[in-house]
Amino acid sequence: MDTFQKHRSLYKGTTPPWKETFRKRCVERLRSNRARLLDKYRQMGESMPFRTSGSIMVQEVMEVEWSELKANGNRLPSLWQKDSFRDVLTVMKEDDELSVLEEIQKELISQEQAIIEEYERSVFYEEQCLNAMVEGMDSNDSLICPLCSKNHLTITSQFISCRCGTYINTQNRNITKAEIRCQLESRVNEHCELCPHPPMFFVEGSFSLLMCCQGCDHLAVIV
Repeated sequence: MDTFQKHRSLYKGTTPPWKETFRKRCVERLRSNRARLLDKYRQMGESMPFRTSGSIMVQEVMEVEWSELKANGNRLPSLWQKDSFRDVLTVMKEDDELSVLEEIQKELISQEQAIIEEYERSVFYEEQCLNAMVEGMDSNDSLICPLCSKNHLTITSQFISCRCGTYINTQNRNITKAEIRCQLESRVNEHCELCPHPPMFFVEGSFSLLMCCQGCDHLAVIV
């Protein structure tokens, strides 16, 4: 039995010692690169090549972590001495030792798709909110309250109020309906570009309308 066969028989039916370290590092890298993942997803537009290829960044994430583990001198399977990570994946189905890579790859693809689906739901939510504001305009060019998303805001030179209980003192601030609408649309769009979580609105001290997000700790002043 040569060295390679001995190595295979050693881990036959067991979990390779490098598996959990590699898996955790790949998962962490994918999550930490969520913004870049979503940026790539948006750049793809209608073509959506990842729908057929299976992923956008999984291959890159696995290659980077594989290279770093190898560079750090970790004891890796003999087949990991191939020239590139793609060579390793090519022979994956022919070698039991590398089946764990396929398992990790599937997990990463699933997580990547979950991030994208969450983003798509958030985009739909944001579009619905903006559409509600636009559709909520009446002949007096009113705006839907961002706190309750039901009633029209009453906007005067002295205050902003809603039947839901929202009240903001705007005395001597010369805030117009157009300015409020512009702030709402721009802040929501800016947040949507960076975070998949839907924002919330609240009034602070009867003088400020703020937008926040529990997902990314974002905070923005609307009024």
